[in-house]
Parts: sequence; structure tokens; C-alpha cells
Amino acid sequence: MDEKQQIATAVAAALPDLSLDEITDKIERPKDANNGDYAFPTFFLAKTLHKAPQMIAADLVKKIDQTGFEKVVVAGPYINFFLDKAQVGAGIIKAILAGPEGYGKKDLGHQANVVIDYSSPNIAKPMGMGHLRSTMIGEAVARILEKENYTLIRVDYLGDWGTQFGKLMAAYEMWGSEEEVKKDPINTLLKYYVRINTEADEHPEYTELGREWFAKLEHGDKEAWRLWHWFREISIERFQKVYDMLDVHFDSFHGEAFSAQKMNDPIQLLKDKHLLKSSRGAQIVDLDAYKLTPPLIIKSNGTTTYITRDLATALFRKRMYGHAKSLYVVGAEQENYYKQLKAVLKEMGFTWWNQLEHISFGLMNLNGKKMSTRKGNVVDLEDVLNDSIKLARQQIAEKNPTLKNADEVAKQVGVGAVIFHDLKNDRRNAVNFKLEDVVKFEGETGPYVQYARARAESILRKGGIRDFSNVDLTKIGDSAWDILSFLSQYSNAVERAAVNYDPSVVAKYALELSKKFNQYYAHNRILQDDDEQPARLALVQAVSHILKDALAMLDIKAPDEM
Repeated sequence: MDEKQQIATAVAAALPDLSLDEITDKIERPKDANNGDYAFPTFFLAKTLHKAPQMIAADLVKKIDQTGFEKVVVAGPYINFFLDKAQVGAGIIKAILAGPEGYGKKDLGHQANVVIDYSSPNIAKPMGMGHLRSTMIGEAVARILEKENYTLIRVDYLGDWGTQFGKLMAAYEMWGSEEEVKKDPINTLLKYYVRINTEADEHPEYTELGREWFAKLEHGDKEAWRLWHWFREISIERFQKVYDMLDVHFDSFHGEAFSAQKMNDPIQLLKDKHLLKSSRGAQIVDLDAYKLTPPLIIKSNGTTTYITRDLATALFRKRMYGHAKSLYVVGAEQENYYKQLKAVLKEMGFTWWNQLEHISFGLMNLNGKKMSTRKGNVVDLEDVLNDSIKLARQQIAEKNPTLKNADEVAKQVGVGAVIFHDLKNDRRNAVNFKLEDVVKFEGETGPYVQYARARAESILRKGGIRDFSNVDLTKIGDSAWDILSFLSQYSNAVERAAVNYDPSVVAKYALELSKKFNQYYAHNRILQDDDEQPARLALVQAVSHILKDALAMLDIKAPDEM
């Protein structure tokens, strides 16, 4: 129970007609610490209780149980609460040490199923830096929801279908070499793809040739299917290398091609509901009632579109997983598209259409420039991760040249730095990536948080205490209150991150906790041999636990030494 909840519970006993949430929303932090740690205003009760706020406050304070508080006093229309910092602080440390993985958990999910669709790279292309955002936001959101007791089904909905693969097949037919592809599969296929897109302006027949190849794929042409299987297999093999580096794992790799085999269901349902309308030889769904442009369901040449396949996917996932939520971690530019998808499902009569949620995010720029696969200026994510690891290794060599497992720590720090830089930003904002700014041990970086946690572990090794069951935690000292109060707010941070699908809340919490811990370390002789030392070490252990837990939710490792 955090401090606000403690106060709300005490007030609720005196105001049984109000809910805990209503009371909690009214609790304030006084600007002047002399007026207490928290204050409860009574203005809003004047109408219903027909009394002046000052009188209401005076009456209520007599009914409030003051256990756990240093004092509870009336100040005009306010009830001011002064916490018993020694007891409250001891309780916070005790709760963390009793079960660090469970601390901060509010059980929002009750084990309900959540399908989360993220990463979703296109086959036959390298996984570029542009894929980092979806991959890491998705993985972090999944971990945060697991902390709140949801059951997650992670889906990598591969982009393995569509006219772009027709284009790639056309390019391979014109310029391709099996021997060349085998030497460097993904980069060679990307080269073909970029060339056909570049030359299509002068040769419009290339675009038509791409459409023909995709039509052949949809109609089961043997050669088209052979090429598709080959391109998909070598792509997944390359993707898996990156996922292993990031410690990201999926329950399903069913992509667009899988959904393409299930499109008869949604198309037949749309026909049965008389929702398909003809438009220039194509089939659309009218969404004027939603003020949305009509989505194209079947093209004039008989081929399908993204939304046709996504309708099939949505139906399959609901039947397969019985989800309470179905999340799509996709860029903000697709916001209108997901409104269309949900509107079509609603028109089809599905009551669960609003279980679909689009978790949007801003663009990733590299050194201030936008990346594009079509133009060929894509930066390989695997290369960036390896460069980050090298940079981390150099800095570790300077800081701690005798570190035993330096290579493994460098990997944890280098990869963690790239992930943290992405996740510390509000997901809706654009992010500019510059490697030199990311792998720093100072500032608002992942290595800064990892180093704070490693410092805590170093102090604990020197202190020699790991069992705090018999320690008098009330002897913590007043100087620890700022950090203890912040630790009590962890559950609220996790809840906000879960409700808003926003990992930056956890990342910013970890940064702030690291700063507070470093300030505490700078101003207190933690290892000084006195009666308070065991309690101080218990606080250090609590901080270490929470930093490790927060980093884990962001899919970042927490080395014991750096």
C-alpha cells in the first residue's frame, strides 16, 4: 500500500459514502513541508454535508484512525497528514524484500488473454533501425502487462504477402542469381527490390509485372510459391539473430500469408451482411457513417488488400485466443487504417471490435534523417547493436579494466543502451538516434541506470549482509525518506505504464530512482559501522531489487558489476 492509499483508507473509514478512488483523487501534496506530507481538502463536501469546510475538517479528524501517522491535524479546510516516516519507511523496505517481483503489482489483468502484434518486419529485407520501435515498445508493453497479471500471446505478424513480393519476384526473374542470393541473402534481395522501385518510374511495365507475379502467387503458381518459401525461410533465419540479441521471443510467426488463406470467412460475412459495394470494378465497404474513407476489400483484378487479411487475422485471433484485448504496435501513420479496421468489424456485427487497440508510435530518425527501405537508405539494426556493444566494451575497459565477464557485460550494456534510448521517450514522439549519445554512463541513459544498480550491488557485497529478516528497519534515518517515498510510488508508475501502454513511465521512474539513489550514496556513509548500517543496507537492497525489476520490464539486463 502506498502513502496515498494509506491516507485514503484512513479517510474512507470516516467518509463511508465516498469510494476510495474519489478520496484518493482529492489528496494533495502541500507545497510547504511544514504543512505535512499530504493534505485532504474538504471544500467539495460543503454542499452535501451543509457545513463550512473548516467545521467538516474538524469533525472528520476526530474520526480518523491515526495509526501509522506521526500526527493528523486540522489546518482550516484541510486535514494535514504527517507520516510516521520510520514506520512507513520500514514497511516499504519490508514489502520489497519480501517479494521484489510482486512489489508494484496491482493484478489489473486477472490472467485475461491479451494478443500483442509487434515487430512485424517484411521478409526479404533487413531488419532496420525503423523496426526497433515496434519491437521494443511491443516487448516492453507485453512485459509490463505480464507484471499486472495479464496472459500475453506475442505475435510477429510477418509482412510476407502483398504486391511488393510480386515486385521482388519480377526483379529476381529479370536480374537475379541464386548463387548471388545464397552468398548474402537479405542484402542481395534488398538490392533487387530497390532497383525495381527506382527504375519503375522509367519502366511502368515493371510495376505491372510485379502485379502479375503477385496474382500468380495468390493463384498457387508453383514457381511463385517456391520463391516465396525460399525468401521467407532465409528472412526468418536472419530476423532470429536480431531477436536473440534483443532477448525477444514470439509465440507465433503467422504473417499475412497465413491470413491470406483464411480470407473467405470475412469476405463471405461482408457479402452476407450486404456490406460490399462496387466502386470502379473493385469492392469497398462504405464507412461514411464513421466519417472514414471506404477501405478497399477486393481490387479490380481480384486480389486482396491489407485490410482483407487483417479482418481474417482479427477473426482468427478472437476464435483462437478468446482475447480480452488485441493490441497492434504500429506507427502513428496507420491511425486512420486501424479506425477503418475496427469500424468494419463493428459493421459486421462483432461486439468485440473495441477490444482492438492501436498502440501508435512516432518515427525513428537516424542522426536527424528519415530511413526508407524503398530508397535503400536503411540502417541494419544488427549492425547498430554490434556497434553499441563495441562502444560499451571500450568504456568498460576504461572504467573497470579488471572486470571478469567484460564481454558479456558489454553486450548487456550495449544492447540495453539502444533499448533504453528508445523506451525513455513517450512512444508517440519521434526519436532521433545518435549512437554516441546513447552509450554514455552519465545522463539519461540505460548505462546510467545499470551502473546505479551495479553500484548498489557493490555496496551490498562490501556490507556483507543479505538476510535482513532480523534488522530493525525503523533505524533507517530521516535522510532516506525521499528515496523511500519514491519507492512507495512504484506500483502507481507500473499501473500508469500498463493502462497507457507507455514503457517510458517505467524508464523515467528507473532514471529518477537512480538519481535519488546516487544522491543518497553521495550524502550518506552507508557502510559506516553503527546501529543504522543494517537498515541502510536493507534500503540499498530494496533499491537494487526495484531497479532490476524496472529494467527487466523494459527487456534490459541488470549486471551485478560494471
